[in-house]
Amino acid sequence: MPELLGINHLTLATTDLERLVRFYTEFLGARTAFERAANPPAPRIAVLDVGGDDHLMIAETATASNVDLDPLGRAGWGLRVGTHDQLSEARSRLLAAGWPAGEIEVLPTQWTMSVTDPDGRPVDVRAHRPSRAAKA
Repeated sequence: MPELLGINHLTLATTDLERLVRFYTEFLGARTAFERAANPPAPRIAVLDVGGDDHLMIAETATASNVDLDPLGRAGWGLRVGTHDQLSEARSRLLAAGWPAGEIEVLPTQWTMSVTDPDGRPVDVRAHRPSRAAKA
């Protein structure tokens, strides 16, 4: 049995590829790995490196995608930053640019804030809190 290493990518649909790429790169620190022009029937895409070997694939579509919350009333997916300071910096950058960003909440193992991307899609941005064992 092969060893499962994690999620390779998550794909989002958007009607405005440049706007969504700019949001994730300028405010949350993703880097563009590559872009591909539309080649019908395949849509135009951008693949963003979001850290490690994880990627966010964005496909440009003619219609908007579903942006509902998950069954728990939160974003159904999230991105991770390294520290609380980086999470605070991302929140400040978003607010300064006029994007909605929630307060930073303290969870048992993480700090989290909810943001809304340009397509109205909720996204949790989180930083893992140091474990008690690491503090000892």
